[in-house]
Amino acid sequence: MTLSPISITDLKNVLCLGVAGNFAGHLEQAGESPDFVEVKTIETKAPKGLFPYYIPNQPGVIGGFPLSSTEIHSPKNLEEKARLQAEPEICILFDVTYQDGLVNDLEPKAFAVFNDCSIRKPGAKKISEKKNWGPATKGVSEKFMPLTGFEMGCELDTYHIASFLKRDGQIYAYGKDSSVLTYSYFHNQLKNWMIEQLNFQIDFGPLENLHQIVEKCDYPAQIMVSLGATAYTEFGESAFLEVGDELFFYAYDASLNSADEVYQHITGETKRLINSSILHQTIT
Repeated sequence: MTLSPISITDLKNVLCLGVAGNFAGHLEQAGESPDFVEVKTIETKAPKGLFPYYIPNQPGVIGGFPLSSTEIHSPKNLEEKARLQAEPEICILFDVTYQDGLVNDLEPKAFAVFNDCSIRKPGAKKISEKKNWGPATKGVSEKFMPLTGFEMGCELDTYHIASFLKRDGQIYAYGKDSSVLTYSYFHNQLKNWMIEQLNFQIDFGPLENLHQIVEKCDYPAQIMVSLGATAYTEFGESAFLEVGDELFFYAYDASLNSADEVYQHITGETKRLINSSILHQTIT
């Protein structure tokens, strides 16, 4: 399948959401598990919920377009104890169909590597309060890969997520190199769960009523969902972002590229990775 190029500006009319708690251990590492104590899930490994980080044509910060493929703007005047941390993920662009005012199906079109950069802000009432603070506060690769299905055997299954931080000339592994197949929910299980959340997730605790948000967006034709962040390395768990840091995020086909080649791409020893979505951002 040949994918028509997707530019960041194409995403300005796309409702953008993220999955919370879809990788074992991430919420605990991020210090966010207490936010979800009262949130009940159908099973222990199930994600905690979906959250918005960009709602097109809406007032306030949540309606400001946050995506960039080159930089992350550090928030000015961070509150005391608040810290900035990157989150390496996969995002999928879906076409949406509706029936009787509810989401009926999500058809995958493309995927890319994604940075769900977040403010670690104790006491925030909603997840969305930590996810968008203006332009260039989220990251997405300029290269989307085609996705013709979302079941076992689809194009995404051979991919790994890898992430690195470069600081003062040193390169550190940031998130653990992880197969997408280690997401807690994936394939149709995740898709069906997302449809359920889009239609019936209520305003409770850190979560928001998504059906109302879909209505406010006049039933968008497309939705982009980031599937959840990988676990951090020991370095990444405590390495909060500083101006001048560089982030290197990869969704790479592990059947065609090795982890060593991914690292060598940062150092310049390898110039090209095969079938890979790459994101390089500087903290400004």
